[in-house]
Amino acid sequence: MDKRTFIKNSSLLGLGSMINFPVLSSLINSVTHIPSVELAGNEDFWLSLRNGYKLKTDYINLENGYYCIQPQEVLEAYILHLREINLQGAYYMRTVQFENKNKMAAKLAELAGCDKEELIITRNTTEALDTIISGLNWKEGDEAVMAHQDYGAMLDMFGQVSKRYGMINKIISIPNHPKSDEEIVELYAKEITSKTKLLMVCHMINITGQILPIRKICDMAHSKGVQVMVDGAHAFAHIQFKIADLNCDFYGCSLHKWLSVPLGAGFLYVKKENISKIWPLFAEAGQKNDEISRLNHTGTIPVHTDLAISNAIDFYNIIGGNRKEDRLRYLQNYWTNKVRNNPNIILNTPVDPTRSCGIANVGIKNIKPSTLADELLKKYKIYTVAIDSEMVKGCRITPNVYSTIAEMDELVIALNEMAH
Repeated sequence: MDKRTFIKNSSLLGLGSMINFPVLSSLINSVTHIPSVELAGNEDFWLSLRNGYKLKTDYINLENGYYCIQPQEVLEAYILHLREINLQGAYYMRTVQFENKNKMAAKLAELAGCDKEELIITRNTTEALDTIISGLNWKEGDEAVMAHQDYGAMLDMFGQVSKRYGMINKIISIPNHPKSDEEIVELYAKEITSKTKLLMVCHMINITGQILPIRKICDMAHSKGVQVMVDGAHAFAHIQFKIADLNCDFYGCSLHKWLSVPLGAGFLYVKKENISKIWPLFAEAGQKNDEISRLNHTGTIPVHTDLAISNAIDFYNIIGGNRKEDRLRYLQNYWTNKVRNNPNIILNTPVDPTRSCGIANVGIKNIKPSTLADELLKKYKIYTVAIDSEMVKGCRITPNVYSTIAEMDELVIALNEMAH
């Protein structure tokens, strides 16, 4: 075995395969006979899973929507990758860095349900989607359609592109409690004109947790000749779907959220026929116009984070995406159902369980969101985040798979006391 082969095997295959999560695998094997919907309420099982995380004890963390911490086994794998890269130094970077990154991208593409030639690893959703927003050939008078509920960084990039090229941004508002999919689709449809070039839509709205009917929106937009870019920051590894089934043109997400990859990784999907139409954020010479790698020149990055993607995917797959989704939806419905009938409590997330999963947003009449968040932390030791926009006023509540029913009960007690 030559030295290059040894380096490649020890840096990725060796470290990656050594960490096969035996404790987690044993736990999952003990419940494979239980349907995921039934297992969602099995507190003994989820308490056992919780043991695989190291958690702070001075507050209940219900703000996993920003950043989901890694389970200890994934964290240890990440540290091993960091040590190995530091040991090999420039030799690793100049020999197998890109080969390993391509392997990670291929594994992500398999999980995401798209061709490996249509996906690249980015640093986060903002980088992924801003690559598309800034990379299209905008002309004066071109139009883009988006929503007030879309993420601020992308709205900011659309604003910059508007100033630079004279294109027009048309912004709609999504109702917190829609009557039907068709109501949402029509909101986008009525803004489309012959000048519309791109429609941006959230798969799961970050401030409320509402899941939008992406396939129906994409089919409608395509029937009018408009491309669709999907912000999947909160959907990937949270709810079950395949990108190929969405029929979108572009999809971006952050892996440090629901896949629990260490900070600094996301991905961008670009439908094959659209790759050549996008200018990269950083110039890349020598690539064919239709090769996705042309959009992936980022300079030197923390490559150990890329390697940890494989470990996070393995952990996710062992748990099972259906088990995770059902548990997160169970936790959200558990606490929201206990406060939904309180006349002083405002839930900004649809009651229909198919329109949300783990994320929900709650407000209390006559209490500012910032005050609510401060009181939850200071008095009840519950950490959340305040959302104070024109359409949504409340705190976003995002549990994780390690969250417990006892913690949800603490939240319910706190809300009811504050809303008396």
